[in-house]
Amino acid sequence: MKLQQNEKLVMIGDSITDCGRARPVGEGLFEAIGKGYVAQVEALISSTYPQRKIRVVNVGSGGNTVRDLEARWQTDVTDLKPDWLSIMIGINDVWRQYDTPYITESHVYIEEYTDKLNKLVEQSKKQVKGIILMTPFYLEPNPNDAMRATMDQYGQAVKAIAEAHGTLFVDIQAAFAPVLKEIYPATLGWDRVHPSQVGHMVITRAFLNAIDFSWQGE
Repeated sequence: MKLQQNEKLVMIGDSITDCGRARPVGEGLFEAIGKGYVAQVEALISSTYPQRKIRVVNVGSGGNTVRDLEARWQTDVTDLKPDWLSIMIGINDVWRQYDTPYITESHVYIEEYTDKLNKLVEQSKKQVKGIILMTPFYLEPNPNDAMRATMDQYGQAVKAIAEAHGTLFVDIQAAFAPVLKEIYPATLGWDRVHPSQVGHMVITRAFLNAIDFSWQGE
C-alpha cells in the first residue's frame, strides 16, 4: 500500500466527505471522523495495516464547492501538514446549477472549477507525498441526463488535472456504473447525491484500489 509508517491522510470535500464529522477537525473517538467513506477507509486501513499507525483526518464540509475549499485551504489542509491528500469536490458546483438555476451567483461553472482546483493541486503537490483526486458523481445511470452529463464534464476536468500533475486519479462515477445496473439510483441515494452505506462503500473500494490496498496487509 502506498501509505507508509506514521503517515497522515487528510480527506477534504463536501457533504459526501463530511458525513457528520467533528469540528474543527474530524479525527478521534465517537464517530469524530464521520459516518461515510472516510470512516470506512480509516477502519479498513487501521484494521488491515495496524502496525503502520496511519492517521486519517476528515475535513469535509457539507454544501462546499471548490470556492469554499479555496477559502479554507490554509487551515484545513496546509496547517494540518498531511503526507497524503485526498480531494473530492464538484457535486455542489454542478448541483446548484440545477436545483437553484436562477441563483447564478452560487454556480461554479467549469472554467472556474478547473482553474481553482488546478491551483489548489499546484499549490499543495510540493508539500505532500501524494494527492488522490476523485471525481464528483451523480447517481444516475443515463449519461444523457442533463445533470449527469454536466457532472461527467467536471469529472473529465478532474482527470485532466490529475494527468497534468501526475497525481492519483479515481473515477468515482465509473465505480458506480456496475452497481447502478443492479440497484435503483434512489436506493443508493434518495436524492441521487448522498449515498447510502452501500454507496459509500463503492467510493471506499475505488479509493483503496487506487492506493494499492491489500487485504493481506504487510
